[in-house]
Amino acid sequence: MAQQDDPIEAAVAEMLDGSTAEPVPEAGAKPAPKPADPRPEPAAPADVPLAAITARFQAMADGAPARRAGLDYARRVTALKTLSAAIRKSEAEIIAALAEDLGKPEPEVRLTEIMPVQAEIAHTLKHLKRWMRPKRARGTLIAFGTRARIRPEPKGTALIVSPWNYPFGLALGPLVSALAAGNAAIIKPSELAPATSALVARLVSEAFAPDFVWVAEGGVGVAQALMDLPFDHLFFTGSPEVGRKVMAAAARHLTPVTLELGGKSPVIVGEGADLKAAARAIAWGKFANAGQTCIAPDHVYVARGVEKRFVAELKAAIAKMYGRTPEAQAAGRDYARIVSGRHFVRLTGMIDEACAAGAELVAGGESDRATRFLAPTVLRNVNPGAALMREEIFGPVLPLVPFDDLDGVIARINAGPKPLALYVFDKDRARIEAICAQTSSGGVGINVTLAHYMHLNLPFGGIGNSGIGAAHGEWGFRAFSHEKPVLENRFAPLGGFMPPYRGMKARRIRLMARILGR
Repeated sequence: MAQQDDPIEAAVAEMLDGSTAEPVPEAGAKPAPKPADPRPEPAAPADVPLAAITARFQAMADGAPARRAGLDYARRVTALKTLSAAIRKSEAEIIAALAEDLGKPEPEVRLTEIMPVQAEIAHTLKHLKRWMRPKRARGTLIAFGTRARIRPEPKGTALIVSPWNYPFGLALGPLVSALAAGNAAIIKPSELAPATSALVARLVSEAFAPDFVWVAEGGVGVAQALMDLPFDHLFFTGSPEVGRKVMAAAARHLTPVTLELGGKSPVIVGEGADLKAAARAIAWGKFANAGQTCIAPDHVYVARGVEKRFVAELKAAIAKMYGRTPEAQAAGRDYARIVSGRHFVRLTGMIDEACAAGAELVAGGESDRATRFLAPTVLRNVNPGAALMREEIFGPVLPLVPFDDLDGVIARINAGPKPLALYVFDKDRARIEAICAQTSSGGVGINVTLAHYMHLNLPFGGIGNSGIGAAHGEWGFRAFSHEKPVLENRFAPLGGFMPPYRGMKARRIRLMARILGR
């Protein structure tokens, strides 16, 4: 195992660390609802033996040639249907595990964890035969007399490293694409969601042979051991900071990567927006899963002329969705909890810092460490230098930034790292088009939040700091496939271009170069 000061291990530790900071007294503590259900820190799963990791990986690697030859369409369909049936059978356990790890309401589990995976399976089953079919490539003048096609083939053995915020869906969603492409896979779930990690391990072990799909539970040592192996593809979901380290680890073996990262996804609410609809969409997008979503709205730029009305609509939307008081929100069944004490302290510290520097608390702010409850929180006048404006928030805290000049907003967005998502609420097509054309982001939602993740005929992924590669549907299949070009000579006069380059051959090459250079 690597020494503790190994930069890769340190990054993986940041990703997987389930420990919490020592409790700190909160200056000027806000009124909090009474803790009716204290939530103990989750116990990390035991590390799988490192020898087992090497053995499982080697068995998968040894079986790759046979899988490439034998994992035909029918067998891939069987694997996908087996996974779907295992999920249906385990729905009650999935719901219970996510309630234990994140306090997720049952409908939210179905909507954001189970349904996306089952929809991915159904979509893949419908289109897999077409995706697998070799595609003809149109001929070119220089390749006259040949026939070309592109054959998708499995890359081999994939590693899927999943995060804690959607620990079921983001572990098994990429697995659907890996299976569809004909790969074996090892899944490394996050130890911050131990109940879901254990459930994923059990579900996979009951559905698949361990030399085909296997789950490696554990902490830093397990993650480090996996990163040290020469996988054929690595699919990582997590923060940009850790993504850089994961990519560096993959570079040791030139392993191709798909990095689903994050960043500060901005929202622009223009003067022409339907403010009530915008407020509801933004409240849902921000406060679902207690804001612990990679494509959640991070902060809102709102046109100054509609700011007061938007704030009123936003407060009304929060009250309608989650309850009018912090006591009602904490007692309700529609609002998740912060994953760990460490993240709870980080988020409440960000709020305290902003308020101490003059930010105005528009809504929320109440918290209870015992239950890891943090009310849906909205702030105005946050100092641009505050952590809330510099770092990805990844929690139920929403800063509002009024603006007078749209060009200034676009300039501020472009001055930062490229976000995973950008949301626009307006009816003015010219303004919408200007924002889309003048900014760069992984995806754009117009008068909607989060929903583009569910659209399986769209690629999902980031750009620059927010990710590399794309997932979902055909893009997920292609991420786990090698698109192998095959060129067949039918009647190409290739000998006419081979040495010695004299006489007719030299004239023919000069003529071809002139034709192609026009």
